[in-house]
Amino acid sequence: MEAYGGRAPETFSDPVPDMVKQFVVYLYRHIRERNIREIFSMYDVSFAKLSERFFKTTSWPPVHMIADLVDGDHVFCLLYKEMYYRHLYATTQPTLEQRCESWDNYVNLFRVLLQSHVNMQLPNGWLWDMVDEFIYQFQSFAQYRGKLAQKSPHELELLKKCDGVWDLQGVLHYLQGLIDKSGVAQELASDDAQRRFCETEGYEGHSSNVLRTMGYFSLIGLLRVHCLLGEYETALKALGPIQPFKTGNLLTPKVAGANIALYYYTGFSYLMLQRYLDAARAFNIILNYINRVKAYHQRSAQYDQILKKNEQMYALLAVTTSLCPASQRNIDESVANTLKEK
Repeated sequence: MEAYGGRAPETFSDPVPDMVKQFVVYLYRHIRERNIREIFSMYDVSFAKLSERFFKTTSWPPVHMIADLVDGDHVFCLLYKEMYYRHLYATTQPTLEQRCESWDNYVNLFRVLLQSHVNMQLPNGWLWDMVDEFIYQFQSFAQYRGKLAQKSPHELELLKKCDGVWDLQGVLHYLQGLIDKSGVAQELASDDAQRRFCETEGYEGHSSNVLRTMGYFSLIGLLRVHCLLGEYETALKALGPIQPFKTGNLLTPKVAGANIALYYYTGFSYLMLQRYLDAARAFNIILNYINRVKAYHQRSAQYDQILKKNEQMYALLAVTTSLCPASQRNIDESVANTLKEK
């Protein structure tokens, strides 16, 4: 990209496999037809299988190689690139240019949501993954930028041209923008509204769920970002209408990654604020949840991450109960027994 040093467009020497072409065509068709079940199957299962078969250690074909298959649809190409860069981060060490390009893609995607009338429907799992990956790549860039001693003069020069890329204020701006534009904080002001949102999973007839649900998940995104910054009071306030201890009003149990993030960062914030009883209560809820659902995610790409967070939260719960033995009364017997075994 010219803004980041005049790098030529990425080359991809191999032809696009027919199965990958079919995946792109059918995913595009299902998105246009609002076939949520098929979209999620292709996103959650087919994409992982094709990645394992054809792109285990390489990137997917760049967007210009598949654009003609979808009539150059602008929004679909942004969604494709969102998956493209997420896969790239998971399988390789992204270059500075690729980090910048991924930021640009998120900015363009979020601007479409904030400035246009979007009528598509997408699976909630994909919408959560967008928010989750956006914050992960922000963390990754902060770590990359902090290792200046390992950078070449060329990389240092390029970094100077990346002002504003993965910038904290920019990340907060887009998360807050999604919340404000969606109106989700006002919509979920009452318990009845929260229960309805949970029951419908954010889908209201033929209207789009994308902005509403992205706004909802962005509340958890703000919790995470402020927790990373050590702003624990602000982190908890950022949740707005999401009340972790009113579990019947939450959408998150239907999206495992979102639910784990909600309680992990909520519990951690309570722990750092020395609100040990609340911390134990939060960890107890999510550890019971993981015990119930982990079997359903054994073949999921998220399975290892779920197990990792499970171990981390047992460690945090051990710290909580050591600092405040009284917090043990907020722990169920099954969680307490597992904690003793560890």
